[in-house]
Amino acid sequence: MSLTRFSCVIRATQKLQVYQWAWSCKHKADYSSRAESFLTGSNVNYLEAQYLDWAKTKGSIDSSWDNFYDSLSGPALQIEDIQDEFSPTTVKPKSKQDTSKDKEAITEKIKLHLAVQNLIRSYQARGHLLAKTDPLGLSLAASYIMKSKNATLETKGLECRIVSREIGRVLCEKHMDMVFKLPDRTCIGGTETELSLREIIHRLENVYCRSIGTEYLHLFDIDCINFIRERMETPGALDKSVEEKRLIMRRLTKAVFLEKYFATKWPAEKRFGLEGGESMVVMLEEIVDTSTKLGVESIVMAMQHRGRLNMLVNVCRKQLTDIFAQFKPMEPKEAGSGDIKYHLGTYIHRFIRRTNKYIKVSMSANPSHLEVVSPVVVGKTRAEQYWKGDNNGDKVMAIIMHGDAAFSGQGVVYETMHLGNLPAFTTHGSIHIVCNNQIGYTTDPRFARSSPYCSDVAKCVDAPVFHVNADDAEAVAHVARVAIEYRCKFKKDVVLDLVCYRRFGHSEEDEPMFTQPFMYKKIKSMQTVDKIYGEKLKAEGIVTDADVKGWEKEYMDTLNRHFELAKKVTKLSIMDWIDTPWTGFFEARDPKKVEETGISETSINTISRHFCKAPEPWAFEVHKGVNRILANREKMVNEGVADWAMGEALAFGSLLRDKIHIRFTGEDVERGTMAHRHHVYHHQGVDGATYRVLDVLYPDQANYALHNSSLSEFGILGYEVGYSYSSPQLLTIWEAQYGDFADTAQPVFDTFICNGESKWVCQSGIVVQLPHGVDGAGPEHSSGRVERYLQACDDDEDNIPDLDDKEMAYLPAAARQELNLM
Repeated sequence: MSLTRFSCVIRATQKLQVYQWAWSCKHKADYSSRAESFLTGSNVNYLEAQYLDWAKTKGSIDSSWDNFYDSLSGPALQIEDIQDEFSPTTVKPKSKQDTSKDKEAITEKIKLHLAVQNLIRSYQARGHLLAKTDPLGLSLAASYIMKSKNATLETKGLECRIVSREIGRVLCEKHMDMVFKLPDRTCIGGTETELSLREIIHRLENVYCRSIGTEYLHLFDIDCINFIRERMETPGALDKSVEEKRLIMRRLTKAVFLEKYFATKWPAEKRFGLEGGESMVVMLEEIVDTSTKLGVESIVMAMQHRGRLNMLVNVCRKQLTDIFAQFKPMEPKEAGSGDIKYHLGTYIHRFIRRTNKYIKVSMSANPSHLEVVSPVVVGKTRAEQYWKGDNNGDKVMAIIMHGDAAFSGQGVVYETMHLGNLPAFTTHGSIHIVCNNQIGYTTDPRFARSSPYCSDVAKCVDAPVFHVNADDAEAVAHVARVAIEYRCKFKKDVVLDLVCYRRFGHSEEDEPMFTQPFMYKKIKSMQTVDKIYGEKLKAEGIVTDADVKGWEKEYMDTLNRHFELAKKVTKLSIMDWIDTPWTGFFEARDPKKVEETGISETSINTISRHFCKAPEPWAFEVHKGVNRILANREKMVNEGVADWAMGEALAFGSLLRDKIHIRFTGEDVERGTMAHRHHVYHHQGVDGATYRVLDVLYPDQANYALHNSSLSEFGILGYEVGYSYSSPQLLTIWEAQYGDFADTAQPVFDTFICNGESKWVCQSGIVVQLPHGVDGAGPEHSSGRVERYLQACDDDEDNIPDLDDKEMAYLPAAARQELNLM
């Protein structure tokens, strides 16, 4: 045995001495020095020297040591060989009965911990079903499920099974004070890693079953799920500072008192007020403020008529004088029909004091046809992102507000939302806000949709949904902040379902007790949200009666001052309500002159030759059929003839040369429905490789955005109309697959294209192409129904203009009026 091995044995023996001493202390035994082992630390050096002598010559030391050193030199040394009867390491084997009990205890403990994990997951997934989001307290999402099962819903204590089946089955009252380790996929513990079951349930109910109902576990991206989980579950996540609470109170005061002022001054006037949902102002203001902190420079908004006047004043900062002037009949300054006040739009560059930054906020004009404006605003947003070079949606975003009945009932909502991840149509995430009055005109939700929530269409597009009680102002502000942070971080859609109520009927002159007597008995007893929140802040000592009354008086004085100023307005100006102006476009143009549009023969040759030329065969393999088409084109060019495809290419190419951006979309526009266009070639040997013919016409040309669209007419045409509003230096084209199919986009023609300029001074250069032919394909492929659109755009069918009249203006009426004003 080596010296090192010998030393290890000695040290092991020293540890045994410690065990022997501990055992003797426990049993208070009195051992004499003779009972102690000689293998102590004080003898180590002596024994090592003696061992070396013994190893060299066994007879050099007393023979009584031979057995000891022989045992230490054996091949299978075990610590047990040098342990004595005092060693505490000797353990009696357990009986089979004891082992079985231990296994059962371990199994039970694992079962309970798994049940707790399932419990937490269940609250995260279904806690929203029990959330108290209805300020009237009349509806609960869980009731929808229980009615479908003809079951009774119990929502208290351990009898509540709608969220988690573990409660009352695996986890019972006896487990409530047991402490469980928290899983990684929850943040309810904060810095704590263990909590009692009672505390776990308490925290989960506070997060998921109070004023906010959160739907997010259907999302595909785990990072998105963790982001929302952290923002909602972390203890103290909903806490607000004193300054934030006072700001919320001031915003509620303005929202409530503006509606009261309208009702007092114009009690019989239609205005579709925001009463019952005034906290929407808090929601929008929080989004706008936080967005500036996150780098957003422009917000494009759309909304329904309800609450629009309040939004124009308190979010878009439209002058109160202009709003009040709309309540009295006046002659318009400009030509055009104008529109009712709760359809008008505007834009402004706002300064946000909380962040010391400017932001452009625009509200798009909208028609009475609900939701038609949604795709229009998304298209406007995409266009503004293009002009700003905002390829990731960091600077420009859309906020689209909806009514609850329209959000679940109008198909264009899906047609708009499904564009969110399409490369040629994405705006990198929009915020959708549902002003959920819990009624559609006079129709109850149970007769208006087939799902628990009006927002369920959002689950089709991987968007989280936050349901929030509109009477809990701090919860409203919190979900607004989470929503804008989520959108800016992940560039995805998010939906806020603001559950409120409609204090009056569909309009102020409507009687809701005809159809919803029980609901409106409850509504009549409801306090306004500023009173509810004011009492809360007073109880917390954050505001006083004097503070609240001071804010109310200050705002009332402002309202009265602008009311007096509005009396001096004698004519209405439609130009004051433009939401997307073409600034400076009409100043240098003669409205009676048609500008030259021809191009030189050199340009014709350049464009036509390029259009006939295939890419190099060694670099790109073109389909044989395309080569035949190109050969026919070349022959046609040599003969000095042009067909439709060639004429189109010459028009597009010359515009691109002149720095005019072209956006051309439709269901099959890259090839063309009739296989006539072929502006995009597909490599026959490399999947996904394409050659875009007109993209490489001139080295310094404008962008040619040619894209196939989804199979949607309503949504895509609305989108392109919105895109066309952005600039006059732009040609926007939408082409139907067949001309007759444009009929499913009829609301866009009727409410935007035909009369948008007359109503709202919305300038647009949209071009609609309706290909069709009489080729035996049936009635729905044989006519573009052009007469419908021409008739819709004609103010007076009996007035036939003289095209030879040199005094006839070629610019539209609103444009001519703009010139006169300038």
